[in-house]
Amino acid sequence: MDNPLLEYLGIRLATVGMGQCAFELDVEPRHLNRQGCLQGGVTATLLDAACGYAGLRDAQDGELGNAVTVMLTISYLSKVDAGRIRAIGSVAKTGRSLYFSIGQLLTDSGVLVATAQGTFKRTLSSSEA
Repeated sequence: MDNPLLEYLGIRLATVGMGQCAFELDVEPRHLNRQGCLQGGVTATLLDAACGYAGLRDAQDGELGNAVTVMLTISYLSKVDAGRIRAIGSVAKTGRSLYFSIGQLLTDSGVLVATAQGTFKRTLSSSEA
């Protein structure tokens, strides 16, 4: 994976395929807010990555393309303060240059922590972002 922010946070790419993606994170004290729960920005980063990467696999050559986030809406549903979490993204609809994804952030025991809906725009290179 070539994403310095995700690597810095300890976020690992678990799977990526046509229209789907999953990232994992082992929650550590550095990921927590003042109340001792997963910081909302970490949740947003996980869901943004999962939803965005879900639309990057090119059917033509199988390579990962590039995209930028146009819109991301997150619903925070449960707290988490430890353990492994998994962000799962899937493409709901694809257009010529935009695609729409949905995502879920789950604990290992299946507790739904947050959901997301996002719109992403394909780009030719990361320098266009």
